[in-house]
Amino acid sequence: MDKDNNIVFDEKSESRLYVGNLDLKITEAALIKMFSPFGKIVFEDFLWHTRGPKRGSPRGYAFVQFSTKEEAKRAKEKMHGKLACGRPLVVRLAREKYLMEMANKSSGIESSKSGNGTAQMSRSAKIAAIKNKLKAMEEEDHDTKRQKQS
Repeated sequence: MDKDNNIVFDEKSESRLYVGNLDLKITEAALIKMFSPFGKIVFEDFLWHTRGPKRGSPRGYAFVQFSTKEEAKRAKEKMHGKLACGRPLVVRLAREKYLMEMANKSSGIESSKSGNGTAQMSRSAKIAAIKNKLKAMEEEDHDTKRQKQS
């Protein structure tokens, strides 16, 4: 069994929200202001592009950690689907998103690769996937050269 499947969920994971489909005009301050009526925010992780042409611009999703799971559940219920800058927010418990991706992975369903989110993978899994892709490309290139020589 993959070690990533053995994650233990604690009180922190119960009170951490994934907030997606954020309009790029929404700032960290605006995000905190939107979610603070539901409880004490103890941590917020607003994600930015760190490389490439979009470097420095928001990625369109964030994580908000409340002090209790009750506050997180209330925020999820009130904010999921609420329009912010004309876009409906996607608000889930962060662990729900992870569990959905693990269920999709185990049933063979590929996760959506839209601009707003990618499947959570460990670093070693990403490296293995890249190595496999390179190997497949090399084999394809080798087969193409062999066909041209024939």
